[in-house]
Formats: sequence, C-alpha cells, structure tokens
Amino acid sequence: MEKLAAEIAAKDKLRVAGLMSGTSADGVDCAIVDVCRDAVEVLAFDTFPYARQVRASILALSQDKRVSLQDICHLNFVVGEVFASAVVKLSEQSGIPLDSLDLIGSHGQTVCHMPRGRRFRGRRLGSTLQIGEPSIIAERTGITTVADFRPRDMAAGGQGAPLVPYADYILFRHSQKNRAVQNIGGIANVTYLPAGCGLGEILAFDTGPGNMMVDRITNLVTHGQSCYDARGRLAARGQVNEGLLAELMSHGFLRRRPPKSTGREEFGHRFSDAVYRRARKEKAGPFDILATVTAFTAKSIGMAYRRFLTGGVDEVILCGGGAHNETLVHLLQEELHPAAIKFSDDFGISADAKEAVSFAILACETVRGVANNVPSATGAAKSVILGKMVPGRCQ
Repeated sequence: MEKLAAEIAAKDKLRVAGLMSGTSADGVDCAIVDVCRDAVEVLAFDTFPYARQVRASILALSQDKRVSLQDICHLNFVVGEVFASAVVKLSEQSGIPLDSLDLIGSHGQTVCHMPRGRRFRGRRLGSTLQIGEPSIIAERTGITTVADFRPRDMAAGGQGAPLVPYADYILFRHSQKNRAVQNIGGIANVTYLPAGCGLGEILAFDTGPGNMMVDRITNLVTHGQSCYDARGRLAARGQVNEGLLAELMSHGFLRRRPPKSTGREEFGHRFSDAVYRRARKEKAGPFDILATVTAFTAKSIGMAYRRFLTGGVDEVILCGGGAHNETLVHLLQEELHPAAIKFSDDFGISADAKEAVSFAILACETVRGVANNVPSATGAAKSVILGKMVPGRCQ
C-alpha cells in the first residue's frame, strides 16, 4: 500500500476524479481534474442524478426510524455502484480514457453526522457516517480510491467538517483581499481566507441551512412536483413573513460559536415540515413560507459574517447549487453589502463542480502524505492525513 501511494505521489501531475454528493442527495457530482503542484485544471464535470427510488432510500436513512441495518448495508454498496458508474460515464462522454486516471477521491453520501456526539466513557464522542463503498468504486473502475475523509479528523477531536477549507486555501487565497468562499449546498458553509493568510489562520464553519429547507418547502408547495426552486422563481412570488423569519433566526445553532457543523439532524425534513405546518396553521401563504425560508438562508449567512468574520470581507465567492437561485443571490447581495459578490465560475471552476474538485485535491494530498484537515476550522487537536485508500485492481 505504501509503495503504491509513493508511486502515485511521485508524479508531478495527477489526474483525479473527484466525487461528491451533498446533503440534498440530488445526485453524484463528478469532476475530472489535473492537479499539479501549483495549479488545478478542470477537464470535465457532470452531475448524475440518483434514480428516484435510490434518492428516496437515502433520505429515509436520516429521516425514518424504521430503517434497518440491512437497509444501510445494502445502500452502502448501491451508492458505491452509482459513484463508480459516474466516473465511468464521465470518462466516456468526455473522451478522457479511464486508464489515464491516477486516483479517485470520493466524499461519499452522508447519512448521519453527529459532531456533538453522545456520552461514552465519561466524555462526548462525535461520529459520522458516509456511505458509497470505496471498494466497489476501486473494483469497478480499476482506479485507486481515497474515501471516508471525515472520521480521521473526528478521531483527532474535530467535527469532521468542514473539509473543503484546505482546497479553498489552495484555490482562492489572495495576498491583499479578505475572501469568503460561500458554499450553498443542502447546508451552507463558509471558508474565511484573510488576506495573505496561512493555513492556521483560516476560519470555516457551517452557517446553517443552505438549500435544504428551500428544497423541502418547494416540494411541499408544489405537492411533490418539484424538488427545488429553479432560479428562486417560486420564492419571488411570495412575501417574507417577518414573524416566522424572526422565529427561525432564533435557532440555537446560529448563535453557537465555531467550530461548528450541522446537517439534516437539525434542518432536515422533520424541522422543515414542522415549520410549514405551523405557518400554514397561522394562515401563511405557501409561497410566503418559501420566500421566508429562502430569506432565512441569506439572513443566517449574513449573521454568521457579522458575528464571526471580524476582519471584514472584500469578496464573497459563491458556489454550490444555491448560486443558481437568483432570489437567494439577490438577498445575499443586500445582506453582505459592501462585499463584492463573485462566483467560483469567475475563477474557472463551475459553482456545481467546486466541491467535487475539492475532494480531488484532498485525495492528492492524502496519497502525498500531506495533512489536509484544517484544525482551526474543524476544531481538531492537530493536523492529520484524511481518508482511507483502496488500491485499484489495475495498479
């Protein structure tokens, strides 16, 4: 294993497929990237949606207490097959030979994330679970696969999230500008890169819900016809309910100091459904509720910046699916003024591809033996090398 890692790491340029599926569980993001010592080039990217039943099964793992151990076991391998298929399909449609890949970096699909943990032997023990069996990915593709990045950081006392700040540092740091890289996936998270910063000066944390509540309320408003609010058009039809917004803004997570991370356990279907039912009972219109939870995402991001990014922000770089929500982006522009709003696309990495690219970068550092967590972001006691490596059958 060490010999294989050394052989891969010895190359000046690594061709890597990065795989990511976020808390929205919409599908698998796959990017093929050339990673050099001082540059990253995205060669191909696409998103491969989950089949309806697979997505429903994944969401049920974190929402339905009736799921069994057999369900988790089965889906771990199913998701591994879907992830492997994404790499093969992207290779075929882009014309990039599969055997030209040196490495795959797979985040997997998070089904449970408990950074605050439970009591064990007199202390709190955090835990996390990502499915998408890397042995399946390595076997189906023949490519050495690095996966399961979060647990090592948690073993070192961290929250296992956020993990992308290392890649954000590589891609977006600036000698003179204070930058905030704002990802808006199911959960929203920020990486704060002060001008001229080193790794130890990065601050990163989850700000609260991103698309998670918006997607769920959209599904309820449209009676299951849509899973997301395309470009924020539905939210634009409603008016923000200030009373409901104030109630949402009182959520305890928003006041908690970093390092902090969250997920479906706090802002998933159960929470969103309860908000929707209560608001409807108080005669709030469906589109008003959707406008309000969209404003909640923007306001919670703005609050996080004002409370915790004390050095100020010159530029905000948006990425993730929320960057396509024009209503949300407009609210963020108002909330974060006078910071300039940019998109990762402006830097050659599409908003959708950025997280998959990040896990390609993390996988490279793993095989090179470089510590790739950011303790100032996760709260870990020390820097560690993330991930587990499964050799490819052709290497």
